[in-house]
Amino acid sequence: MADESTQSIVIDAPAAAIMAVIADFAAYPEWTNGVRQIEVLDTDERGRARQVRFTLDQGPVKDEYVLAYTWAEDGLSVHWSLVRGQMQKSQEGSYRLVPTGSGTEVTYTLSVQLAIPMIGLFRRKAEKMIMDTALRELKRRVENAG
Repeated sequence: MADESTQSIVIDAPAAAIMAVIADFAAYPEWTNGVRQIEVLDTDERGRARQVRFTLDQGPVKDEYVLAYTWAEDGLSVHWSLVRGQMQKSQEGSYRLVPTGSGTEVTYTLSVQLAIPMIGLFRRKAEKMIMDTALRELKRRVENAG
């Protein structure tokens, strides 16, 4: 991924519990900021989502897009890329989970290119804001579920 942003957080839970929340796309509208609707379009032989359509509505930002997911066999990472979107030309992202003594370190990497031109500095700032919010929401969802 060229020109990406990366951020990490430690969540007080085992990696399997965190990955279960990440993989539970049907629940995203309950806890993920701006996600209004999710539709899993395709699954793999293990029942994990391969393609997911997202409907996003965050006030002035509205978008519908489809992401393709690749799940690591060890259960410690997932990667996604944009299949099609309205406001995005590309999106590459991943969650990587590393068990630690006090929980699991979750690293989120994201690169988004919008259909409209945006200065790199502003784009990276927006990516960091998206990641910060997503990691805090993930941490809250996982830790409050346990």
